Amino acid sequence: MEQAYLLALKNIFENGSDRTGRSGDTRALFAIQLRCSLADGFPALTTKKLAFKAVKSELLWFLEGSNDDNRLKELNGTDKTIWTANAEADYWKPKAAFPGDLGRIYGVQWRKWQGPDGLVVDQIARVIEKIKTDPSDRRLIVSAWNPGELDQMALPPCHMMFQFFVSGDNLSLHMVQRSCDMFLGVPFNIASYALLLSMVAQVTGKTPHELVLTLNDAHIYHDHFEAVKEQLTREPMPAAKLWLNPEIKDIDSFTMDDIRLEEYESHAAIKAPMAV
Repeated sequence: MEQAYLLALKNIFENGSDRTGRSGDTRALFAIQLRCSLADGFPALTTKKLAFKAVKSELLWFLEGSNDDNRLKELNGTDKTIWTANAEADYWKPKAAFPGDLGRIYGVQWRKWQGPDGLVVDQIARVIEKIKTDPSDRRLIVSAWNPGELDQMALPPCHMMFQFFVSGDNLSLHMVQRSCDMFLGVPFNIASYALLLSMVAQVTGKTPHELVLTLNDAHIYHDHFEAVKEQLTREPMPAAKLWLNPEIKDIDSFTMDDIRLEEYESHAAIKAPMAV
């Protein structure tokens, strides 16, 4: 996955279209696909250090169905998170129900999708049950893109939907992302969905197999150009390994201590500003 990611980053940098959008100037290509086998190791990028603690805390926060940045701070053990700027943004604060409220974002849609008849749908629980009972189902889908509630979110979902595919004992996942910050966001998304695939595989008795990402508006911010140049000079290191507590058989029972990245070596972090 890392080599494919670096090739995509280089292709965008050299051949992308320069555009001006809501959050600044970008250089972009449309609809890039990355794929990897988890049998080759866990796809944590090594050409810059991945903040894996932030990856696993955010995913656990999504799986809790939370929309509260204060809860994410608690899980991450910090006084600021990757969501804090969104929670405090001027465009959102008048809508927030309380300090730290982010509205009906990912976790709420995953676990508490509101139907037109008032029925609440737990998409994660439903898809896990389907993997166990009807693995050939072509509706093993979770969607975060809820057009009727976009104005109730501090940030509309970038990674919009994902679908599982079962082949024998193997479980694969395909995620579609509408807006893809290739330098800051996508390495985080790769690790997050590899972790989600691994967790769902464990609780359904499957083997995590292939992770596929379709990156639609795949862009590099102009103020990330120097950071991208630095990353592209670096050689990837061997892939890390993921450890999950084998005692966990329920998606809601994972804690921070039940998830570890082992044998992870990387180049130093490269700092760059996050667009809000």
